[in-house]
Amino acid sequence: MRKALNALYDGAAAVAALFLFGLLVMVLLSITGRQFSFYVPGTDAYAGYLMAASGFLALAHTLKRGEHIRVTLILSALSGRWKKGLEVWALAFASVLSTLFAFYCCRLSWQSRMFNDISTGSDATPLWIPQIGMAVGTVILAIAFVDELILEIRGQRVFPGSDEPLRNE
Repeated sequence: MRKALNALYDGAAAVAALFLFGLLVMVLLSITGRQFSFYVPGTDAYAGYLMAASGFLALAHTLKRGEHIRVTLILSALSGRWKKGLEVWALAFASVLSTLFAFYCCRLSWQSRMFNDISTGSDATPLWIPQIGMAVGTVILAIAFVDELILEIRGQRVFPGSDEPLRNE
């Protein structure tokens, strides 16, 4: 199960990286078009869609690598079961919030599909297509938070460590 979850997080990060590359292509196409007087419709909209999808798909991978911003002022003052209790509470709360977020993102995508909602730009893209990246990313984030919660309860949670000071404290 651990291998499958790690593959899920890494796969989502790889897709996020591909979307970032697509974003680069859209921006370069837009810049080149301005320089050589041609216009490709929808490049701005597609760049935005790709940026949003890459951000959401990378959330779980970022969480599992310990790169999300955390306020550890209170945690550093606690020890023992108080510290563990606060960690469990925070992860449980984050699990509930991320699950609600995932539910409503999936619902938004589904409703956009049902109502045939399209973008207001010249590209007239059906909005459910770019919203899929957001929905999938939030579902994977919810899975990652529940995973972290279970690992914390079991006492198996590993904090990524390195010689470099954490950039998020």
